[in-house]
Amino acid sequence: MLQNKIEQIQIFDGATGTELSYLPEVLGAQGLTIEELNIDFPLIIKDLHRSYIDAGADYITTNTFGVNPAKWQSNRYSWKQVADAAIDNARQAAQNSSVKIFFDMSPSGRLMEPVGDYTFEECYANYTDIVNYTKSKVDGFILETFTDLYELKAAVLAVKDATELPLFATMTFDDTDRTMTGSTPEIVALTLSSLGVDALGVNCSTSPDRITGLVARMKPFASCPILVQPNKGLPEISDNKVSYNIDDQEFAYWAGKMIEAGASIIGGCCGTSPSTIRAISKYKGLQAPTPAKPDGTYICSSTILLQLRQGIVCGERLNPTGKKKLKAALAEGDFEYLQHEALAQRNAGADFLDLNVGVPNCDEKALLCKAVKKVQEVCDLPLQLDSSNPEALKAAIRLYNGVPMINSINGDENSLSNLLPLIAAFQTPTVTLPLDKDGIPETCEGRIAIAQRIIARAAESGIDKRLLVMDALVMAISSNQEYGNITLQTVAELKKLGVLTIIGLSNVSFGLPERAHLNRTFLAMALTKGLDIPIMNPLDHDAMEITKSFMALSGKDPGCQSYILFNTEASQDSAPENLYNAIVKGLKDRVSQLLDKELETNNKEAIINGILIPALEEVGVHFEKNEIFMPQLIRSAESAKLAFELLASRYDTSETDSDKGSIILATVKGDVHDIGKNIVKVVLQSHGYRVFDLGKNVDEIVIEECYRQNHPQAIGLSALMTTTVDSMHHTIDYLRSRGINCPIIVGGAVLTEDIALSIGASYYSKDALQTARLMNDICK
Repeated sequence: MLQNKIEQIQIFDGATGTELSYLPEVLGAQGLTIEELNIDFPLIIKDLHRSYIDAGADYITTNTFGVNPAKWQSNRYSWKQVADAAIDNARQAAQNSSVKIFFDMSPSGRLMEPVGDYTFEECYANYTDIVNYTKSKVDGFILETFTDLYELKAAVLAVKDATELPLFATMTFDDTDRTMTGSTPEIVALTLSSLGVDALGVNCSTSPDRITGLVARMKPFASCPILVQPNKGLPEISDNKVSYNIDDQEFAYWAGKMIEAGASIIGGCCGTSPSTIRAISKYKGLQAPTPAKPDGTYICSSTILLQLRQGIVCGERLNPTGKKKLKAALAEGDFEYLQHEALAQRNAGADFLDLNVGVPNCDEKALLCKAVKKVQEVCDLPLQLDSSNPEALKAAIRLYNGVPMINSINGDENSLSNLLPLIAAFQTPTVTLPLDKDGIPETCEGRIAIAQRIIARAAESGIDKRLLVMDALVMAISSNQEYGNITLQTVAELKKLGVLTIIGLSNVSFGLPERAHLNRTFLAMALTKGLDIPIMNPLDHDAMEITKSFMALSGKDPGCQSYILFNTEASQDSAPENLYNAIVKGLKDRVSQLLDKELETNNKEAIINGILIPALEEVGVHFEKNEIFMPQLIRSAESAKLAFELLASRYDTSETDSDKGSIILATVKGDVHDIGKNIVKVVLQSHGYRVFDLGKNVDEIVIEECYRQNHPQAIGLSALMTTTVDSMHHTIDYLRSRGINCPIIVGGAVLTEDIALSIGASYYSKDALQTARLMNDICK
């Protein structure tokens, strides 16, 4: 493995696909993918590798971006044959040099659960197969151009479990500075750092000036070197081919800015060439930035970064202790109840949620993993995984989308030996209990002694004490009225150790009447002693008010912003349970029952026009304001799609969308990536349109045949790779030459409106929602 710190700036290679696509031999090789060139034109591939080595690259990547079992479609060669040829070409090119050869791996091209059907386990197995086949033949691996942090996490774990070779991992970001599924640069850096990658960063994405800002945002959360591989500016059409709008010197200028922002390894993506890499090689050997550690304690979901500090509230209502309904729901596998409770706490103002599934006679490992999935389907808050079972915690941490907190570890040797390695491996903040085999000390001094011992043991395992969130141990004052004072004293003394503090608030009132009053009073007392985080019921508005008021009065809520926000927004989820809100929240499991209820008083048209379409419009507004992200959009779309399908069955019609119109969707010939197309499909179906999905790598003749048979109102074409924009152009020209004059909508990561119009498209769509709006206009 690489050291987490590199001393000097290093240089990665540049683009493969765009460089090869310019060559006459490649242009004449009809039907070949870029990866198949490894076998059919090995000299070209070797020459390109040598050019990057001669230009100063310290790393070259194999020509294997599309070599992935999950999406490999060649009828000529297996993915293993192409992988072997690609590695051999790189090895021969790098002979007699110190250059490292990294095997290039891209996304699978499938949507991860819960928005798709690709499971975490399937994804993990896919990348495990690739690494096990290639690990003896390369110097390292790079996972690049990922748009979904969840898929990247599965891939990272697969690589790290299979080999100790160096692993680099990069994601792409859009113009909102988030990934397709809503992750920020900080979340990406925190999550990848926690997984122990050897370098993390950004590739492809937006223009180099915007990427410089992404690097700066990653830097405080990256405990390893940052790798950056930008495109050579923005794509444009010139002389009927795609080019990029900055030259090598300007690219080198921005490379310098990226180094200033925190990058240690610089390379290039689409549009870059050996001359580009030569231009940035002037930075090679300069002193590299030093990796950082976060200034504070953080957890995250895939879309929310949360700093643990005073005033943060952990919701307690996903813990079955003392909750008969939740205990029954978990025993019966009723995850709808769990989801409802999670959303209620979120809407009441909780910052993160404790999740405990400890019910008698259950498989806790399986149940906790299922609960994590189901809660993260509908609720974007970070989670605290609460279990004393190390195997259950490990499985749930791996499956969790982001960086969770875990609850808990204590001073007993069995707990320390089982859980310290887990905390060290995943760098997860952890509730830490100052008790041991002798139980809970009756004195503050006893608790502090154990806390100090845990901090020392953690340090020996490489765990910074910022990851240890100390529980002051609240006990019921009904059994001993001094317990409250002991806890308060413990909070104050723990703060002197320089750690965050946390308590389970409701324990203090156990066995007493009017428990809420005692809880609120004790909360106020604990906050004055230095309590940071109460685990409490956020549906208790008055208790929440105490926390917000304390932060405002103590000056720790600048401008009283949190206090004002809490008191100007609805603190409870007062929205009634109905079909409209089920669509907005993406509660697909509730759609059937709620639709039946609506049908008691409304007809099909009233439900479509008065409920489904307005609900989707509200979702669209939230999406455009970046209040929700692609996973939430897809869940709402799936819920609406189900409602349309159920309406069709209730009214005995064969198609849910025959009234609105239809569209053909296809990823063009030569491109095997169809995540974007699949998202468009779901959203269009949710709006009531019929979709003829032809899949990926689709020949123009197949599109023509589908059009002749079905006469749709529009055709939608998708392309992810720069190298297949020409294929899209050719497809449009072919369809027009065959007399097909319906509107053609195009979209994809490499396209802009200017490119779309220059290749003959009728419309450019930046995302699925805009495609639905275009179809609304087309089908009026």
